[in-house]
Amino acid sequence: MNRTMNLADMLTFADIGQLTTIASHYQCECKQNSKHELIQSILVTLNRREFIGQQIRCLSVDDLRFLNAILFDDRQFFNLEEFIAIIRQTSFQIVAADSSNAQVKNSNPRDTIARFKRSGWIFNGLSQDTKYLFQVPRDLKDRFRKELGGYLKSMVTSTGEPAVYREEQGLISEDLGFFLRYVHQQEIEMNQDSAMYRRNQQQIMDSFHISEPLLSKGGWRFGYGRTFHVYPIRLALIYDYAFHKGYIDELDHRLKLTGIGLKWLEQGESEGMVQIVRFWSKLYKRPIPNLSSLVYWIGHCCSEWVTLTSLHEALGWLIKPFYYDTSQTIMEQRVIQMMMHLGLLRIGESEEEGIVVKMTLWGKEMVQI
Repeated sequence: MNRTMNLADMLTFADIGQLTTIASHYQCECKQNSKHELIQSILVTLNRREFIGQQIRCLSVDDLRFLNAILFDDRQFFNLEEFIAIIRQTSFQIVAADSSNAQVKNSNPRDTIARFKRSGWIFNGLSQDTKYLFQVPRDLKDRFRKELGGYLKSMVTSTGEPAVYREEQGLISEDLGFFLRYVHQQEIEMNQDSAMYRRNQQQIMDSFHISEPLLSKGGWRFGYGRTFHVYPIRLALIYDYAFHKGYIDELDHRLKLTGIGLKWLEQGESEGMVQIVRFWSKLYKRPIPNLSSLVYWIGHCCSEWVTLTSLHEALGWLIKPFYYDTSQTIMEQRVIQMMMHLGLLRIGESEEEGIVVKMTLWGKEMVQI
């Protein structure tokens, strides 16, 4: 039996020892030696309408991040090492080197797993092959996701439509075509950093729908793609995507269009935006491991115009700083700005509320809101 089951099914197959532990955790009043009464009492407690919402509000931030991670993980089963890796990844707390007596809450992943087992939120598998693995009840997972969504949405501030807003739906795909035509038509030499010279970059920007200022010297840039350190954020994504697809290649310090890229141009192809969004998501997942859930929650919270300030207050706890990128920088520049470039979001400005954001219709479809 390898499919993920609902809570009632998992309780039925659980031994009386685990049922007693869960019932004691919730202070259920029932006969401790009756498996039937234990199951019924636990189900009554966990199925109360307000129960999940109350639990979410009582969780530590680390536990909430761990819960969020497993809610968006498609795996049916997890082994112990996988759970430990997720818990360590979702714990952002750092102890200073000179704080020998400092204690970090939830520093032991096994304690977190034991706590979730006592709560009846994770169970061991039932078969010989899965008894040392962990799984989350399917219906409980759905309820947590729904309640967490309501909790996050209650934290954002809605506002009216701004007088002016930016939307770039489909433009990055068209600019990819402009970029490939430029590479085909020009002799492009690469500098010692394996980057196009600034005059070439500026000419490309002049042909694009969306222009960006070229990078100034100094400052750190790494982690968001192979050319992020030498090109502006949107151009770097277009370049990396073209390289990934095999449309361009770097040969003998020159940038060339490949046979695949030439065929793409000759056939008048138009790159699917879904492919570009998926590439961005995969590319940015290393510095932002929970990017998929973050994009989902942004979509959920931004069905109408909301203030960027309140959106960061609602979701900032999910974002782990990446070297010199703060949580706010990652939210605003690496996620929100890129979601606009990809056609998922509109960004506007209100005199009263500052920067405001809203998902596009296509963006809602993409994140399955």
